[in-house]
Amino acid sequence: MKHKFVLSVLSLVLLTSCYNNTLLIRMQEMEEGVRNPTTIDELEDAIGKYSRRVDDILIAENRIAIWYKMLGSRYVDRKMYKKALEAFKKALDYYPENQNIYYQIGVCASQMAKSSLDFSATGVNPEKERYYNLAVSAYNRALEIDPKYTGAAYSLSVLYVYELNQPDKAIPLLSSVVERQKKPLKAIFVLAAAYYLCEDYTNSIAMYEKIIKLSGSESQKNEAKRNIEAIQKITGSEK
Repeated sequence: MKHKFVLSVLSLVLLTSCYNNTLLIRMQEMEEGVRNPTTIDELEDAIGKYSRRVDDILIAENRIAIWYKMLGSRYVDRKMYKKALEAFKKALDYYPENQNIYYQIGVCASQMAKSSLDFSATGVNPEKERYYNLAVSAYNRALEIDPKYTGAAYSLSVLYVYELNQPDKAIPLLSSVVERQKKPLKAIFVLAAAYYLCEDYTNSIAMYEKIIKLSGSESQKNEAKRNIEAIQKITGSEK
C-alpha cells in the first residue's frame, strides 16, 4: 500500500511537470505567434523570433552575473566575507574565466581563515586550513588566467610568507612583480622578508637597499635600514 502511494505521488509530480512544460511552450507560441512551423518561411521566421528570446536570456544572465559581483563587493566593503564568498561563488557560474572574481574569492577566504578560531581548543583548526587552501587555489587560478595579475601575485605571496610558512614559493612570484613595476615597494618589502626567512641574507639586504634607493618615504627608508642592521648582526657583518 505504501509503495502504491509513493508511486502515485511520483506520477502526480511527473504529470504536473509535464503539464507545466507544455503550458510554457504554448504560452511562448502564443506570444511569438509561432505554432508548428513547416514551410521554409515559417521555420526561418520561428528561428528568428526564438533567437531574440535567447538574446534576452543572455542579456539577463549577464546582468545577474554583474549583480552577484557587485553584491560580493558590497559585502566585502562591510567586511561580511562569508556572505561575499557566497556571492562570488555564484558569479563564477556565469564567469568561470574571470580572474577578478577568483582574486576576490582569495581575499575573502584569507580573511575567513584569519577569523577562524579553534573553539574546541584541540590545537587543530581544519576550518582555517580549508579557507587558506581555498585562498591559495583562488589566487593561483587568477594567475593561470592572467599571469601578470599583480594583485593576485602579491596577495598570494603575503600568504606564503606571513601565514603559511612557505616563503620560497613567494620569491618567484614577487621577483616577477618587481621586474614589471617601477616602484613596487610593498612587493619588495615582502620579497626581502621571503629571502630573509629562506636565510638568503645577501638578497634580503639587496632588496632593503633597493627600497632605500627607490622610496620617497623616510619611514620606509628607516625601516629598511633597521632591517639591514638586524641582518648584519645575525651574520656578523656589521660595518
